[in-house]
Amino acid sequence: MMRYIKLVNFEINRFSKIYLSLLLITLVSQFAGVIIVTKSLLNDARDIMKEERLSEAAYITNYGSIDFNHIANSLLFVGPIALSAVALIFYIFLIWYRDWFGKNTFIYRLLMLPTSRLSIYLSKATSIFLMVLGLIAFQIIILPMENALFNSNVPEALLSEMSISTITIANPILSLIIPSTFTQFLISYGIGLMIMSILFTAIMFERSFRIKGFIMGLLYCGIAAVLFLAPVLMEIGNFYFYPNELFGLMLAIGIILTGLSVWLGAWLLKNRVTV
Repeated sequence: MMRYIKLVNFEINRFSKIYLSLLLITLVSQFAGVIIVTKSLLNDARDIMKEERLSEAAYITNYGSIDFNHIANSLLFVGPIALSAVALIFYIFLIWYRDWFGKNTFIYRLLMLPTSRLSIYLSKATSIFLMVLGLIAFQIIILPMENALFNSNVPEALLSEMSISTITIANPILSLIIPSTFTQFLISYGIGLMIMSILFTAIMFERSFRIKGFIMGLLYCGIAAVLFLAPVLMEIGNFYFYPNELFGLMLAIGIILTGLSVWLGAWLLKNRVTV
């Protein structure tokens, strides 16, 4: 267990500079977005009231009040979230291929460690999952601060205050990364874990068999996607499931695919990937 924890810590440290940069970009961009977008909204509102000679009450009647949705839908707010997501998806591949194609071909040393290769596999998966949770936790922490800053900068007469839960539900991206219920959290991040395990297995196929393995990995990803979406595809074909049945089928298939992918990926790493 201690070796596994050390491996997780090692993997996180290797990505720490980029990870901290993502956190800093998110912090700066989103707070800048609050200030810049708020100022722009207020300037537009003042210009309209001046041109049309409207009172604040008349402006709200004609154009609506100003709420945090304007901020949450802006590029400065959503951009860093998308950037972080793309960076972590890219890191799913980098976390393996960097070891093979780095200056010192570090994978040789890693695979020669006196520990189970399953621990190496799981440590890489765990480190990525922990970094995802860290980014989500960071967003949850700064979101109330951003909302408070927005509320303090908008005149009360034009402001429509929103709670944090309302903000997350109203914004599609925030509702995806910050689920409103524990069940939704398990579903969203369970699917994420399944996709990561499938991609890990595809990488192990490629590393085991090279060109043939690349094709095998693509086929594996395609078959896994079809199997997971099979209940939905069956419904499109007029085969009806009750909502609970559909959820149960997809949950069972997701668990099976995740378990199979972890087992197969670990088996390939142990028996087919050589130093």
